[in-house]
Amino acid sequence: MTETPKPDVTIDSRGATCPGPLMDLIGTVKTLDPGVVVELRTTARNSTTDVPEWLEEAGHELLEIEERDDHWNIYLEVD
Repeated sequence: MTETPKPDVTIDSRGATCPGPLMDLIGTVKTLDPGVVVELRTTARNSTTDVPEWLEEAGHELLEIEERDDHWNIYLEVD
């Protein structure tokens, strides 16, 4: 089992429907320096596929997707 990444920035988009969480993430990532670790909290299941696809296109690194009882935490590193 890997250790959960320690985020520098947390975006809480729980309750927002797609594409809200992804748009929140994109808006925040644009303001961050390379190497910053971001945690996106989302209740939108589509985020678990949409976010990794965007990260790959944008050149950022997906660190982990953690499923909780009522939401997902998606961790990434800004590149």
